[in-house]
Amino acid sequence: MRSTNSAFLPAQESAQRPVRVAFVLHEHFSLMAFTAAVDVLVTANLVRNAPVFAFTAYGLDTLAVKSDLGIDIAAGGRLEQLQVTADDHPDVLMVCGGFRCSLAMDPTLDRKLREADRHRVILGGLWNGAVALAHAGVLDNKSCALHRDNHAYMRETFANVRVSDRTFLVEDNRATSAGAVSALEMMLALTSHFQNRDTVRAIEEILSCDRVADQGRADLLQPPNEPELPELLQSLLQVMGANIEEPLTIEELATASGVSRRRIERLFQTHLDTSPSRYYLELRITHARRLLLQSGESIANIAAACGFVSSTHFSHCYKDYFGVSPSLARAQRG
Repeated sequence: MRSTNSAFLPAQESAQRPVRVAFVLHEHFSLMAFTAAVDVLVTANLVRNAPVFAFTAYGLDTLAVKSDLGIDIAAGGRLEQLQVTADDHPDVLMVCGGFRCSLAMDPTLDRKLREADRHRVILGGLWNGAVALAHAGVLDNKSCALHRDNHAYMRETFANVRVSDRTFLVEDNRATSAGAVSALEMMLALTSHFQNRDTVRAIEEILSCDRVADQGRADLLQPPNEPELPELLQSLLQVMGANIEEPLTIEELATASGVSRRRIERLFQTHLDTSPSRYYLELRITHARRLLLQSGESIANIAAACGFVSSTHFSHCYKDYFGVSPSLARAQRG
């Protein structure tokens, strides 16, 4: 459960400078695609308690760029101000398009993209931002994802570009997505190039809890949301989650599931790299943290609601996990 709780754990020191991401905003860019991509970066900083990403938005020739919703977004600079040299360049350069964006080549953007490519900057496009990459020649003999409405134009205009039917692609130093929803998924995949799996999973648990599942269902996803977990293990996790106030013993879990305690221990160790008792404790601590920071319930009542035998025991476990006492955590929540 450490990925779920990562934003509340003691601050981590970042040994490296933040990954710099530059967004170029076309007039009428998709605001939803842009904010989805930025949300991943901001949430990464939140869950790591450290500035692991820094981002700046640039307008082509203005400091206020009108989005597809008619909302002006203040850019951090004009495109001509974006430094792309051997000694000073972003790590990622992302072009944000939209349904009504012009597909014409922009000379300044074209030059910046070519310079960035020479310095091995990761280049990307949101919605139909990949068209700008194609104009610059940096998608030659590469695949890209873009909005289906632009597939015909891309295929007819840029014969050397492979247009994918996938909603997003992250490969060959390129990151492209076809729309607003896939922008988030693309940025999560791109983030995995810079951060470990625990960080990416923590971001997913915050931003993707309402992901639509099969048959159009939109059930809230509960961590761990790994679909490859064995059915038995998923069942055990659900039982644990339904018995927070009065935790079951491992023997009771084994009896209810019809398997041995040893098999349960192997399942947890193999797939979650922890023991059943430790996972159960962290599940209850996580539930307690939410109640502590989101409600006005007394610490004693929260301890009881989360299956701790006493407030003292709860306080000890909470401080051991989060590095601060429950009372101090509540005092700091503002």
